Amino acid sequence: MSFSNIMDSNSYSGQQEDPATQALISAREQVLGPSYRLFYERPVHLVRGQGSHLFDAEGNRYLDAYNNVASVGHCHPHVIDAVTRQMSALNTHTRYLHEGIVDYSERLLATMPAAIDQMMYACTGSEANDLALRVAQMYTGATGIIVTSDAYHGNTAAVTAISPSLGGDSVGPHVRTVPAPDSYRVSQGDLAATFAADVSRAIDELRSEGYGFSCLVVDTIFSSDGIYTDASVLKPTVDVVHAAGGVLIADEVQPGFARTGEAMWGFARHDVVPDLVTMGKPMANGIPVAAMAATSEVLAPFSREVPYFNTFGGNPVSMAAASAVLDVIEDEKLQLHAAEVGDALRTELRALASRHINLGDIRGAGLYTAVEMVTDPESRTPDRDGARRIVNALRDRRGLISVCGQDGNVLKIRPPLVFSLSDVDWFCSEFEAALLVIA
Repeated sequence: MSFSNIMDSNSYSGQQEDPATQALISAREQVLGPSYRLFYERPVHLVRGQGSHLFDAEGNRYLDAYNNVASVGHCHPHVIDAVTRQMSALNTHTRYLHEGIVDYSERLLATMPAAIDQMMYACTGSEANDLALRVAQMYTGATGIIVTSDAYHGNTAAVTAISPSLGGDSVGPHVRTVPAPDSYRVSQGDLAATFAADVSRAIDELRSEGYGFSCLVVDTIFSSDGIYTDASVLKPTVDVVHAAGGVLIADEVQPGFARTGEAMWGFARHDVVPDLVTMGKPMANGIPVAAMAATSEVLAPFSREVPYFNTFGGNPVSMAAASAVLDVIEDEKLQLHAAEVGDALRTELRALASRHINLGDIRGAGLYTAVEMVTDPESRTPDRDGARRIVNALRDRRGLISVCGQDGNVLKIRPPLVFSLSDVDWFCSEFEAALLVIA
């Protein structure tokens, strides 16, 4: 599926909107150019957020069941206060001494396995993944990379080449793709062995073509591929990766920071220790910051040869925001909250699925949930059009979600971590109403 997914409104006519909204859409198209896209057939003009709710220019309230960047909720007062205090005092780069980056790094590393003991900072998840690829290449001396077949890892030249979900000719010649572990269509007992075997074959192919094997890059909840949460999948594959001299890069932009409910990090659900861990804007509730955590062994060759410098990666304001996010996760017990509310959401969705046969598999972990839309529950045929229709119908009922997966038929429900049980009730009520509208 092209990353320009079925919710894009680049061909939007504006016929259903008032003149002011249409004027804003036209001005945006003029100054930003055609590459930028808007969500939904009727774009949403948002002006304010609070917790798990968003408000449009007319004062209408929306339920945000999509935005993971505002991970601890839109406009969380503790994060706002931390950023305001630090911005009022100092913001500069990391070539000056500052306690904030050291204190935060020590605190974050304490949430990871002991072998992961060093940090490097950037401003976006794309940059962090780009950096991880460089580190892996210098450690292994190889360039060959393996990713899943509909992965997305960013938009620099290097990570576009490992993001097949972008479509077209984005995948580089040094990259091999393997199918994601589709727990809906592959027997659970075969998932781990199949995934490991696919990776092993890809390693052999990369070697035979002269690239060697540098790394496997995996989003540990397989979010772009369709959200696959079976936690038994990765361990045999990691053994294959390490036996071949390669590096495991865990892209935790999506599953990290308590989102799965079961663990602080997505990789921990799989009982594996990555060599490199990348993370992005959810770590600071949307303030631009990203990071790569590493084992000192894997990082050493890069550190010896490259005097890395990212002007505002890890700046004091970003570190204040990131530290405040950790405060909120801990103080509000958001990992446990994500587990409990996510379970409640999936329970309600499965009840809906018993009444609506076009809802296939309901799966997820914590506050990351997938709903497969299918035309035929027996053959499990993906329903791309049904997914498009339900997302837009739900938007009209002021609930915001999106889609993922190679066939564009998987509803992606990924709200801020403060999503509540009352939000679950609101969401499921409006979701069923939307289902009836498109029936």
